[in-house]
Amino acid sequence: MNLKKKVLKAVFVNSIFLALSISLVAQALDPMAPGRRNVSYPAADGTSIRGYLAVPEGQGPFPAVILIHEWWGLNEDTAILADALAKEGFVVLAADAFRGKVAREAAEARKQTTETPAAQIASDLDAAHHFLASHPRVRKDKIAVWGFCFGGTQSMRMGARNPGLAAVVIFYGGGPFQNAADLGNMDKAGPVLGIYGEKDQGIPVEQVRKFEAALKERGIRHTITIYPDVGHAFVKSTTYNKGGAPEQAWRQAVDFLKEVLK
Repeated sequence: MNLKKKVLKAVFVNSIFLALSISLVAQALDPMAPGRRNVSYPAADGTSIRGYLAVPEGQGPFPAVILIHEWWGLNEDTAILADALAKEGFVVLAADAFRGKVAREAAEARKQTTETPAAQIASDLDAAHHFLASHPRVRKDKIAVWGFCFGGTQSMRMGARNPGLAAVVIFYGGGPFQNAADLGNMDKAGPVLGIYGEKDQGIPVEQVRKFEAALKERGIRHTITIYPDVGHAFVKSTTYNKGGAPEQAWRQAVDFLKEVLK
């Protein structure tokens, strides 16, 4: 084989390798792809649940956050946000509420949301809390919960049943509690931050204001922010650091947690 043919062959092989590498990177960064999973912990029924744990540099112990995904399931979008939050100094567990199921289509996401037993979801998320509380690099008295969309609703519900939580962050969780009695033990947990979009067709502003009134009636420390000119699910791995309302909301939540947990 002469030199020219060797060079052409090398270029061809390198081109194939580069194309495959780019494809793999693109796939890994696809926000809708199943998220990374590097830890497991037991559910109440003995099922092994796999989640994604992101840990900041240093020995700790650190404050921690249970991060709950949207109705799609634990996908790469959640894992990317977990990594970003860990860089802010928190141990972050991206918990799995659907036991490995990840949807790409709305119909599939709706099905797994409605067909997964509510009691199982609650129990599995409480298992995530227990896992974090027992982690050697976590301050067990400084654990918050933060959820998006479906996860925002679950974050709110966790706050109502887990008085040991140090803070509750709700990003446009549907079905906000409308009565003070529904808040359960939330008055014994830490402060609440609620983030909503003014143009969210699924969560009318009137519902948000009733939730705010219920928190006030129970004497729960809270901040409710309704961002103008945005709808539902406006904070994602593709928007949280790109300016505008998504970055403002992300920074508001991070600063809130730093104030409350550190």
